[in-house]
Amino acid sequence: MKLGVFTPVFGGLGVSEMLAKVRALKHVEAIEIGTGGWPGSDHIEVDALLADKARAADYRKMLADAGLTISALSCHGNPLHPDRATAKAYDDQFRKSVRLAEMLEVPVVVTFSGCPGDSDAATYPNWVTCAWPPEFLDVLEWQWEKKAIPYWCGAARFAGEHGVKVALEAHPGFIVYNVESALRLRAAVGPTVGVNFDPSHLFWQGVDVPAAIRALGDSIFHVHAKDVALDLQNVAVNGVLDTKTYARMPERSWLFRSVGWGHDELEWKRIVSALRLAGYDYVVSIEHEDALASVDEGLRAAVDLLARVVLTEPPVKAWWT
Repeated sequence: MKLGVFTPVFGGLGVSEMLAKVRALKHVEAIEIGTGGWPGSDHIEVDALLADKARAADYRKMLADAGLTISALSCHGNPLHPDRATAKAYDDQFRKSVRLAEMLEVPVVVTFSGCPGDSDAATYPNWVTCAWPPEFLDVLEWQWEKKAIPYWCGAARFAGEHGVKVALEAHPGFIVYNVESALRLRAAVGPTVGVNFDPSHLFWQGVDVPAAIRALGDSIFHVHAKDVALDLQNVAVNGVLDTKTYARMPERSWLFRSVGWGHDELEWKRIVSALRLAGYDYVVSIEHEDALASVDEGLRAAVDLLARVVLTEPPVKAWWT
């Protein structure tokens, strides 16, 4: 496995400044680049590269000269949004990202599964979180059968035609938010669709992350390294579902943290061991969203811990075999 960084953390910096920041992080060999949607696209000109193969080749060479590869192109969005114009914009970004990934020889595009409304007349997404009142299940079934599965069948076919895998980040608020929902969609649309495994979204749901990795197996196409810290006092009062803004940090049940500041090194060793047992041997991409640590501080902490865990290679052949 290799260590990488998700570059929107350096949003506002130019490409050369971003590359200098990444190269200063010892042990980092890959970058994950935002190509639209919520990550933005500060470090790549998607339309310009798609229109000019020579320019795309120069971009790829610039990264190679910096000693870096691209682990994934990421365009997190909601292509199932009930507002048709919004959904189309996200779908366009996804399809451009797939085409650009093929051009740049990047094997994976990362995005969200999306969330529809509760009917064709809806104007906002509607995430169903419980089975009662009974109309909730009617909504959920409609979302899957009429929106999610048809869309992702077509999107998976498009990605497959371009030789690109789609890694959906299981995230609350969307159709795919845990192991069960990820495997349901994959079973319905085929093996081109898998998972961008981000443990931070599973920790606070009460998931045992290594157990989730084992269940997902070879459907894991890409991995984010991001941590979560639960405030046990707030959880004791209000549980883990929390709609308060992230600005109200002392009142929240959980917060995103830098790797190692929510769960200790032993837990991250369990995670990496589970990934190895599942056959994952690709990039672990650090995503910094810690409001209590500066970018430089948070990334250094994550790299320091993960270098001890990820970059400790198992023996090629054990002495007892």
